[in-house]
Amino acid sequence: MTTVTATATPVPPPPQGAETYRLALPSTATAPRIARDFVTSLLGLSRHGNLVDDARLCVTEVVTNAHRHTRTPLIRVHVTVNRKQVTVSVADDKPWVLPTPSARTGPAALDAAGEQDSGRGLVLVESLALAWGSTVYGGCSPSHKTVWFTLSEVKDEVVGRWNP
Repeated sequence: MTTVTATATPVPPPPQGAETYRLALPSTATAPRIARDFVTSLLGLSRHGNLVDDARLCVTEVVTNAHRHTRTPLIRVHVTVNRKQVTVSVADDKPWVLPTPSARTGPAALDAAGEQDSGRGLVLVESLALAWGSTVYGGCSPSHKTVWFTLSEVKDEVVGRWNP
């Protein structure tokens, strides 16, 4: 068994000139599909077609985690879109359950995780996103948390890493 620690990373501020969209939905089994369709529509309209597949996978994973692991009554999806990148934030009302990726990342981790029934989704988010993280809000009396990821249109060919 691997022990993993998570460091909360605040949601990055929206870039200047970015458009923001919000969706609130009940925490039901259909929430991931609805969120996925919402994000797909936004990316199609904002000419980010190259990011649709990765965004669909990432938002499905994060919303599914909120539904399955938090018992929050409401899941809120916030999408910020600009010319070069998209940031999706998913908020729930259970700040005590923080997400953590596998301690191992990359293809070997995905192969090892493939033998499990669950637990590989955030490894995928980490491998696809330019950046991702979580933030707990409310100080000493936490009220909710947000898990977010950023996808980018610009790819650095030399390093093979996404850059804003």
